[in-house]
Amino acid sequence: MQTFIGPAQVQLYRAITLKHGLILYSRTRMKPNSAWTPMAMLREAGKITGQAYRRGAYHAAALDLDRWIKENQDAQ
Repeated sequence: MQTFIGPAQVQLYRAITLKHGLILYSRTRMKPNSAWTPMAMLREAGKITGQAYRRGAYHAAALDLDRWIKENQDAQ
């Protein structure tokens, strides 16, 4: 079991779950939940990574999130 304590850890958790949601949607076109529409996921990924994503760039956003996660996991 892994716990996420504090704002930085919660942001890391959000990035991990968002990455997996983007991968799920890019492979199956199935939304993780009703609030996470494809564009909402891309917008949130952009807020985390600082990149702007166009419609359909789910895999690119997931890769950028993966890179961000690895950088921030090592820092903590």
